[in-house]
Amino acid sequence: MALTGVQIFKLLPKTNCKKCGFPTCLAFAMKLAQGGIDLSACPDVSEEAKKTLGEASAPPIRTFALGAGDSAVKMGGETVLFRHDKKFINPCALAVNLKDSLGDDGLAKMAADVAGSEIDRVGQKLRVDAISIEYASGDSAKYAAAVKLVADKAPHAALILNCRDAAAAGAAAKAVSERKPLMYCATDETAETMAAIAKENGLPLAACADGLEALSALTEKIKGLGVEDIVLDSGAKTAREIIENNTQIRRAALRKSFKPLGYPIINFVLRDDPVLEASVAAVAIAKYASIVVVSSIEKWKNLVLFTLRQNLYTDPQVPMQVEQKVYDINEPTADSPLMITTNFSLTYFIVSGEIENSKVPSRLAVMDCEGLSVLTAWAAGKFTAAKIAAFIKESGIEAQVSNKELIIPGQVAILSGALEDKLEGWKITVGPREANAIPTFLKGR
Repeated sequence: MALTGVQIFKLLPKTNCKKCGFPTCLAFAMKLAQGGIDLSACPDVSEEAKKTLGEASAPPIRTFALGAGDSAVKMGGETVLFRHDKKFINPCALAVNLKDSLGDDGLAKMAADVAGSEIDRVGQKLRVDAISIEYASGDSAKYAAAVKLVADKAPHAALILNCRDAAAAGAAAKAVSERKPLMYCATDETAETMAAIAKENGLPLAACADGLEALSALTEKIKGLGVEDIVLDSGAKTAREIIENNTQIRRAALRKSFKPLGYPIINFVLRDDPVLEASVAAVAIAKYASIVVVSSIEKWKNLVLFTLRQNLYTDPQVPMQVEQKVYDINEPTADSPLMITTNFSLTYFIVSGEIENSKVPSRLAVMDCEGLSVLTAWAAGKFTAAKIAAFIKESGIEAQVSNKELIIPGQVAILSGALEDKLEGWKITVGPREANAIPTFLKGR
């Protein structure tokens, strides 16, 4: 049962040393009770208190990493059912399933596709996170070789050993144990053997059962065998089953503090039709899956799933924003045009991208409007003539340009007159209303 802030405070050193970043131990205790900080932030807490508080302050869904090193994907740790209540914490891992019967060339190509899947979207690096290697050949030696090949060709991808044969899984696990792969999976019949392999190699283990009652009994069994890091597969395959089972698992863990279901979820959404597969994968991402496994990673599908995942796992109370400053694009000179926009990340990356595409050397002044888009910031009184004028003067850009001309977004053309009054000696030009018109606008000047 979760402890209150006062109960946690009684177990802390009470030195008010501020090493945790809070002014008092009571403030730290209150934040810890809310799940807003980790116990490790207090360097002086006793071992006895760690044991008590570690259990009480642990998130209702166990947290651990899929994979090893810098590319490891953190999963679990979620505390809410709906992102508007707080936010979703750890973005789900996207994985592609490869059969070991694909052959060395086929496996190498797919591994290369995973390695090259990374894209940059609004300042974040998004990619396929993991590769599931399926034991389809029935040959243990061939499976171990396939796993090793994929591991070598995709060094930054997490691995999932999709193998229910204990002997084959054990051999493959030893070959790549340093990569900390997920073993998939243990059933009621194979729990002892699979748990022994996972425990010996320090690996997470997936529990597979049909239905939540059987699944919760299986996780208790696996935990009793000494494996702490568990991933849940309830057998859900259709979109409806995924919604129903994943939602019940999350509710049981968060609302009922039901420990046997307090683990990350994996959903295999393999389909022959890529559009249908993308649709079901989207359902799994939206409904609490920590790992979503697909059968193919076409670029269009990646972009759809990356974008959905990114949008779901941003903080709805804190808009994505970039630093306020004047950005040089395409190596501008003193007579290059100067444009202005707000610091909403999506606005910045779209506008800067269009300027780059134009090949015209330019400068882009990005003004801090608390992460709001142009029209929203204008309506909220944060992108006004007075504030724009103050930003331009304080930025020091006047000393870097020979032609004092400022190009404002076409959607706020109404500001042009007031800006000319506020920025003496400057010419105010109204730019395009839409970003996709920027290249033509700049080239035609």
